[in-house]
Amino acid sequence: MLKKLAIGELKKKADYIRANVVDISVKNGAGHIAPSLSSIDLLAALYYSIMDLSSNPQWEGRDRLVFSKAHGCYGVYAILADLGYIDKNDWISFYKGSFLSGCLERSEEHGLEAGCGSLGHGLPQAVGLAFGARLQKKKFKTYCIVGDGEMQEGSNWEAMQFAVKHKLSNLVVIIDNNKLQAMDFLRNILTPDNRKDDLKLKLKAFGCEVQKCDGHKPIEIINIIGNWAKASNMIKKPRVLIADTIKGYGLMCMENVPKFHFRIPTKEELMMGARYKGARYKKH
Repeated sequence: MLKKLAIGELKKKADYIRANVVDISVKNGAGHIAPSLSSIDLLAALYYSIMDLSSNPQWEGRDRLVFSKAHGCYGVYAILADLGYIDKNDWISFYKGSFLSGCLERSEEHGLEAGCGSLGHGLPQAVGLAFGARLQKKKFKTYCIVGDGEMQEGSNWEAMQFAVKHKLSNLVVIIDNNKLQAMDFLRNILTPDNRKDDLKLKLKAFGCEVQKCDGHKPIEIINIIGNWAKASNMIKKPRVLIADTIKGYGLMCMENVPKFHFRIPTKEELMMGARYKGARYKKH
């Protein structure tokens, strides 16, 4: 089993991954930085504290993570390289000839459980994995990270109906709730006006166990998912964690700015500073 990090170590690790993602992406010209940055604390909590993993990415007993918002996969690549699942040279050369693609593709030997280039495909796959584990009486859990904009896809709601029907308590869905999709805020697209907790209300109506947290505080993520694990025999429902995040989190020029969905910041913009320690670009 891979070592699990304490909370203090986890914060340092998340900052390291953030700095690594920004440095590699800017250097190599990979544009989906903002959607990658919003989910790094979620990924760090899962990979370094919550999920059962081993040094072998194909260990049969491993927990599975399906990263559905696959265009924002840079944090996944950085973490898998840090864990040794991906050769660090392949991550360093991302967008410059590496086998790693701009939208995540399945490569089980590298810890990439599912290809999810088209939005709305990852959650149905995760539901299938959880249902298969149930049928085969396997104990691993399936986690799925989806974007809040991606939750507009009808395939996700069909998948949730199936998960509720079959009481898939071995499924944990985490929604990266950064309030932005592609080039605009969700409130300007399909989120009803003046309706607080729209996603939470819908998911509860479907029959899910739903909680919310600050997606940039790993301790909240770990505590909620840990409590769910303890109650797994009592609550026969799929779990959904709505994690409030900030798109572009960590880079001051990028946070909550729609134009940065697929845009590389200039040197001047980077000099506006960063929240995380270890940033190469600092305000002077």
